[in-house]
Order: sequence, then C-alpha cells, then structure tokens
Amino acid sequence: MTHETTRIHPAALMYAEEEKAGKLSRREFLARTTALGVTAATAYGLIGAAQPAQAGGHAQQGGTIRMQMEVRALKDPRTFDWPQIAYFAHGWLEYLIEYNNDGSFAPMLLSSWDVNDDATVYTLNVRPGVTWNDGTPFTAADVARNIEGWCDRNVEGNSMAGRFAVLIDDATGTAIEGGIEIVDDLTVRLNLPASDISLIAGMSDYPAAVTPANFDPENMLGNPVGTGPYLPEGLEVGVRATLVRNEGHDWWGYAEGKGAFLDRIEYIDYGTDPSAWVAAAAADEVDMFYETTGEFIEIIEGIGWERTEIASGASIVIRPNQLAEVDGMTPYADKRVRQAIAMAIDNNVVLELGYNDRGEVARNQHVGPMHPAWADVPRIEYNPARALELLTEAGMADFEMDIVSIDDDWRKNTTDAVAAQLRDAGFNVKRTIIPGSTFWNDWTKYPFSSTDWNHRPLDTQILGLAYRSGEAWNESGFANAEFDALLAQANAIADADARREVMAELQQIMTDEGVTIQPYWRSLYRHAKPGFVGWDMHIAYLPQMYKVGLAA
Repeated sequence: MTHETTRIHPAALMYAEEEKAGKLSRREFLARTTALGVTAATAYGLIGAAQPAQAGGHAQQGGTIRMQMEVRALKDPRTFDWPQIAYFAHGWLEYLIEYNNDGSFAPMLLSSWDVNDDATVYTLNVRPGVTWNDGTPFTAADVARNIEGWCDRNVEGNSMAGRFAVLIDDATGTAIEGGIEIVDDLTVRLNLPASDISLIAGMSDYPAAVTPANFDPENMLGNPVGTGPYLPEGLEVGVRATLVRNEGHDWWGYAEGKGAFLDRIEYIDYGTDPSAWVAAAAADEVDMFYETTGEFIEIIEGIGWERTEIASGASIVIRPNQLAEVDGMTPYADKRVRQAIAMAIDNNVVLELGYNDRGEVARNQHVGPMHPAWADVPRIEYNPARALELLTEAGMADFEMDIVSIDDDWRKNTTDAVAAQLRDAGFNVKRTIIPGSTFWNDWTKYPFSSTDWNHRPLDTQILGLAYRSGEAWNESGFANAEFDALLAQANAIADADARREVMAELQQIMTDEGVTIQPYWRSLYRHAKPGFVGWDMHIAYLPQMYKVGLAA
C-alpha cells in the first residue's frame, strides 16, 4: 500500500476489525498496518479515531538544549550498538523510515512504500526534492546502495545484516542477485526469495542511518555529508558532543513541517552515576536527561522537573555465553548449567530489587505480551534446590561464575540481584563491575554478563538480532539450526495469530535451552525542566531530536 494511492492492503482491513473487536491493542494495529504502507492518518481513519497532533506543534524556532547523555565514539552506522551514538549522528545522517510511540511507521527519506500481499516484494518510493547537504540530489541509487551495504555480512559488527538476512546470499555474505532493483530515480524494488514481514521495522532501527556515496566512517566529523538539518560542531568522547543548525542546507523537513526547531543541541556526559546527573540538573547545567531510572525518578521530580514515561519491550539480559572459554573449558555450553541458572532465579525479586518494580515480570524468552504473536508459554520452574542438583550433575558445583556488569544504577542492581539469588541457591558466584568507558568495548564476549536491550515492535526482530546463529549481536553464543529455521518460518507469516503457533515453538526452545535470564520488561522514563516540548521518552530510544523545541 503506498502513501499516494487509494488502495488499502487487504490485511489492514482485517487488522482494523480486530482492533475494533478488542483483539489488537492500538499500538499493535498501527504497527501492523503502517508497516504495510498504510499512512498513519489512514490507519487511524480505519478504526474511526483521530490522529494525535504532532509533537512539537507549539514550539518556537531557535534556542539550545543541553542533554545529559553518554557521549560515545562515532563509527560506521551499520555497527552502531548503542542509541547514544545515533543521537549525535542523526543530526546529519537520517533514516528512510521512523517508528513512533503510537506504534506507527512513518516516512522520512522515503515518501511511501508498498508491500505485496505475501511480503515478497517491497516497493520503496524515495521522497522527491531531498538533497544531501553538499547539494547532490538524494535518489533511488542512494537507497539501493545503503540497502546493499546493510546486506554485507563481511563488515564486522554489521547488525543490519541480521535485519536483512532474507536478502543475503549465504555463499557470499552479500546481497542476492536481483534482490535490490532500481526502477527509476525515485523507486527501489526489493525482490525477496521468501516472505519477510520485518524489513520496514528493520529500516527504522537506529543502525539504519543513511550514508552518502564514498562514505568514510573514519572521517565522519571531517566530512559530515548527510541529509539532516544539523552539522557536528565537535565531539569529545566521554565529555561532550554538539550539533548546530546547518544554515546553508535547505532541509526537506522544513517544508514538511517536521520541526528541527533548535539551533543547538549539546550532549553532556556525566558518567553512569545518576546522582551526578541530578547534581548537574540542580546546578542548572543540563535541561534534560537521556533517561531517568530507579530512585532518581522521585529525586529529580523533587526539584521541579517534568516526567514522561512509557511501558515498553525494553529489557535486560543476564546471559551466559555458550562459546566462552574459562580456564580451558566452556562452562556454559552444558544445557544443564544454563537451566540451573534459570531455575535459581525468581524474576519477581529481580524486578523489585533491580528496577524498583517499575515494569512487568518476563519469562526469559525475550518475547512478551507487547508483541503481536506472543504465545503464553510458561517459563522454566523456579526451583533453587533442583537448580543446585542440575549444577552438581553437570560437575560444576564448585565452578566460580564471574558475572560482569556496568557500574551504573539499575543494570548493576539487577545483576546484583541475580548473583545474590544464585549464591542463595548454593552457586559459587563472583561479581565484577566495570566502568562504562571500558565495559562496552567487548560487550558480546564476556563469559557471563548483563546487557540492556531496546524495545522492538515485532516478536521476530529481537530473536533474529540476539539469538540467530552467528549474528553480530548474538552475545549468548546460542546456535540452534531448528531455532533458525523456525525463525525464518515465523518471519514469513504476516498474520500474528497464525505466526503465534511458530512463536510458541521458538519461545519453548528459549526456555528448554536456558539461553538467557531475561527477567522483566521495563517502563521507561525521561525528565526535563519545564519549558520544552516534543521530548517524550521514545519507546525504543530512537533519536528524534528534530521534534524537540522550546515551548512557544
């Protein structure tokens, strides 16, 4: 369904009836229909609802915002592994599509798209009139080149390859012949060898920033060619990064009423201790937090700052790495050890101690009720006595498990809660806490550690990124041919009710194999001092600072 025709994808009409009957949440309905190419306005119309007003509608032009945020080094966007990198780079490197808090996918550098009935052909319509900030027209060739780059498994750390696996030739690790077709200057067609419902969602994720021809990731600051409204003024890792309005660029978004209200955006790094952020707020050194967690939510409101919050599929995993070697052995390759770890942990306790009960308990499957095809599969039983028996059967009762985490608030507290319960069950556990400045360098390689994961709108997305064999972000070392085949099967089923049968099998494998401890789903919070608009906490941490402005 394109954004410029009257055709409504047949599935969208079915989803509208399901939403009206209470079988779908509003967010699920919008995600499903807009992923097919239905505009958000049309989707709301199908269910007789009014589309909410755009954030930032009452903003004034100009001004500066100072945002507390970890400032990380730039690198090839395909290898971005934390949204904070994208918050800086998105000032000039934009996205084809964006995902919004209401669940809808909206066009950015694309003007529209069309997905055929079995999700094997995607037609991408490039927004006319867009230029790179060096004056070069933005065309279908740019879109095709970026998608081809996303499909390159030979680029180390390229997580976009996991999102576009259906278009990749396993023999070469690159895009299949004929898969990416330039139809004309403003049209790209993706010809898939099998159905895949997840590509639009994948294009909206933060590593999908669109780069120019001859892009050099080693010289992103020296040659910041992009389509966005800002330019980088400076970057000092761990200290500060600044974006300033590109006065010489006729940004396409101005004519579309997209915003880019601020003249200047400053990201200031105060480390991982939230008490330092609160001190900066009290001293009027910052205007907004990237995120607020734990007890600091009440503390920051005590000085008069405002709150936004949203329930999400964001989470944390405390996972053993099945491939990791420790003293010449692979302690977590044994399924009994992994099952024992899961059986020793009460996720209710982890949520309470680790995240102040600000979320919902999860089942270690990394698929939840917020996902369209979630299946009601029980977690492995909580049984600490049996857990120690399993560990003993595996010959690992005396083995010291060293669990690593970052030195922040909620991630450290969550990992502490897991370690304490393992000790209570009789496990030999050591805790190692590493500064954030070094923790992230090898986050996928620790034998046993915790990592936070963002919300993704589709149930198959996170399973593909984190648990499919050989993916760049597969930190658990999990490799299971049956799981991979079922995941491909699930990605080919557009109807969530039909997909749920396959999802139940996938979730059961996650449980039986003891792949990870994924204890809860997080509610997300952000605070800012009064006087700003358009700064709502994003459900998936996606960078949309063009919506932020000073209140008119």
